[in-house]
Amino acid sequence: MSSYRQYKENALKDPEVKAEYEALEPEYDIIQAMIDARTKEGLTQKELSKRTGITQADISRIENGTRNPSLAMMKRIAAGLGMQLRLEFVPKSSAKSVR
Repeated sequence: MSSYRQYKENALKDPEVKAEYEALEPEYDIIQAMIDARTKEGLTQKELSKRTGITQADISRIENGTRNPSLAMMKRIAAGLGMQLRLEFVPKSSAKSVR
């Protein structure tokens, strides 16, 4: 197990930390999905920037959670990855377990 995963597992035992994490979980999921798709395609942030017209700095900010992209921007990123963006609503009861 990685040290980050161990840290996260321990941190989420605190009910306050867990509540805050769960409140931000959709953002974390989007960020992780974007990073996973980009790396699966073997692209750097700079290469994705060239494909989308979005600055590398903005891609970096999105990936580190300091930039809140619009839906239109996420669609451009998906297109640059050769993918389509899908957004769905799921019942809270089917929430994911700790990752």
